[in-house]
Amino acid sequence: MHLAYRGAPFHGWQSQPNAVSVQSTIEDALARFMRRPVPIVGAGRTDAGVNARMMIAHLDLELAPEATPRLTTALNSMVGRDIAIYGFRPVAPDAHARFDAISRTYHYYAHTRKSPFAHALSWQASPLLDFEAMNEAAAMMLGRRDFTSFSKLHTDTHTNICDLREARWQRIDDDNWRFVITADRFLRNMVRAVVGTLVDVGRGKLAPGDIIDIIERKDRCAAGTSMPGHALYLWDITYPYRSV
Repeated sequence: MHLAYRGAPFHGWQSQPNAVSVQSTIEDALARFMRRPVPIVGAGRTDAGVNARMMIAHLDLELAPEATPRLTTALNSMVGRDIAIYGFRPVAPDAHARFDAISRTYHYYAHTRKSPFAHALSWQASPLLDFEAMNEAAAMMLGRRDFTSFSKLHTDTHTNICDLREARWQRIDDDNWRFVITADRFLRNMVRAVVGTLVDVGRGKLAPGDIIDIIERKDRCAAGTSMPGHALYLWDITYPYRSV
């Protein structure tokens, strides 16, 4: 399943008691259409408020491929305007949306001029931020490293090592920037903590070279604050088999 969503109305991707999530909303709609429970497994677990331009989920359907357009239409009529189901593609029976992914890309958006239109989907930054220094620090993070300093505590991961392949701020226009970050995997809250630490560099609270010490300390308290989730987007996911 290929889908997208706006994160603001949801308590993240993952189903949880007494809270509306993206996963539970889709599973409820699937159960109504298929007349039985249909669990889905997403490629990641975005936090509350975080958006996804692309999310992939796998599920088992007793449905012919030619019948999936009707399912797509039906689901879109049930899940509300903040989720869009784009379609379905058949994959191997053992394909796994989360574990088969070989890279994920996130974007974080910032605007430096107050806007009544941008504030809900982008973070308002100071026009005095030193984006050149932020990019200098971001380049030092690249490679296969232990990113414990940028992870939420007490997670269920077996390792905090990630292969960070891209991390850079790009200017969109005079007032807008985006941070693009790509890795084989991300830890809980990692992107928002990375952005918060780079913002500290941009504000002059940290020198670009301090990023190395922060990584080596493997201490969440050493890194910057976690940035607001509304400006973060899961942007792309790649797999070793046919592109989705």
